[in-house]
Amino acid sequence: MLKLGAWMHTAATCRALPMNVTVFTRSKAPKSRKARRGRAFTATALLVAAEQCLALTTPTVIASVTSLQCLEYRVVGICYWLLCTPFGCTVRTSPKIRHFIPELVVSSYADTGANPWSEMSALSTPTPASQGGGNLITPSPQRDNLPRFKNVDGIGHPGGAALTALAHTLGYACPSGAVPFAPYYLSTLDPLAWRQAIPESVYPQALVPGMREIGNQALGDMWGSVYPRHGFLVQPDDFKAAAVMAQRASDFITRVGQPHVYLPLQPMPAPGYWPPQPVMENNVNNHRWQLLVPVIQNTCAIFPSPTIQSADGAYAWSLWRPYRCCQRMGQTFLFSIDFDGGQ
Repeated sequence: MLKLGAWMHTAATCRALPMNVTVFTRSKAPKSRKARRGRAFTATALLVAAEQCLALTTPTVIASVTSLQCLEYRVVGICYWLLCTPFGCTVRTSPKIRHFIPELVVSSYADTGANPWSEMSALSTPTPASQGGGNLITPSPQRDNLPRFKNVDGIGHPGGAALTALAHTLGYACPSGAVPFAPYYLSTLDPLAWRQAIPESVYPQALVPGMREIGNQALGDMWGSVYPRHGFLVQPDDFKAAAVMAQRASDFITRVGQPHVYLPLQPMPAPGYWPPQPVMENNVNNHRWQLLVPVIQNTCAIFPSPTIQSADGAYAWSLWRPYRCCQRMGQTFLFSIDFDGGQ
C-alpha cells in the first residue's frame, strides 16, 4: 500500500486543502513498478489540482457555453413570410427553431466585493451602505437555524458569439437579448431591498407559507422561497442558500417595475422572434442553470439540483433561457405554426 499526499484547490480561490490519497499495489511488484505508479499518480493528482485551481475568468466563462445539453437546439414549428417583388408576391416558409441562450452570469457569494468572476469583482466594491458580509452561522449541527447572507451579481454573459457559432452548426441561431458584461444587478448598489427587505417583506408571497417555493415541501426537498427577494435565508446548506439567492435575483432581473436597483432583462418580441418569459422557479422549460463555481459543469438543470460545496462560500451559475425565432424569408411575417406547443 502506497500512501501519497496531495494538495487540492478550490476553483474560485485556489485555497489549498490537504487530501490524503491511498493507492493499493501488489506486494510482490518490483520497487521500480511501484515508483512508476507513484510518480504517475502524483502527476495526475497535481494535474487535477492545477485544473481545479483555475479561477473563474472571462475565457472560461465563454468556453463553458459549448454544451449541447444546455443549448437543446430544436425545430419547433414553421414560420410563414410574404415575399413581394415587382413580379408579384409569394409565401415563403422557414423553420421555427428554439434553443437556450446563456444570458447572465449570476454570482452568489458571502464576502462583499469577492465576486468569484475575477474580472468582474471590481464592480461589486463595498459601498458605505453595503459593508461586510459573510454568514451568520457556524458549522455546527446545533446551530442550523441562523440566516446565511449572500451578495448577488447578475452580469451579462460574454459567450453570445461562441454560442451563436455553436448553434449555427445545427442551423439558424437566435440572437440573445442580453448585453455582454452589462451589470444588470449588483446587490451592493441595492442595500435597502437586498439587505433590509424593504418593501419585499410585506408582499403576500413573503407572508403566506408555501407560495413561490423552490423545490417541493411534500417530497422533502424544499430549498427556500423566492420571496422576500433579499439576501438572507435560514438554510443549513451553503450551496442551497446561494442557489436560492441566485433564483431570487433572476426573478426580478427578468421582470420590469420591481422594487430593486437593477437593469431589467426583458427583450422585446419582434416578427419571427420570441424572447423568453420571466424566470419562474421549478420550470425546466422556462430557464436552466449551469454551475460555474466551485466547478464548471457541462450540463444544465433547474433547482433543486445536486449540491457541491464551496470552501469560501462563493458560487456562480450561467442562467440559460429559451429563445424562439425563424429566419426572415420575406418582408412581412404572416404567422407561425408550432409543433407540440413550441417546446
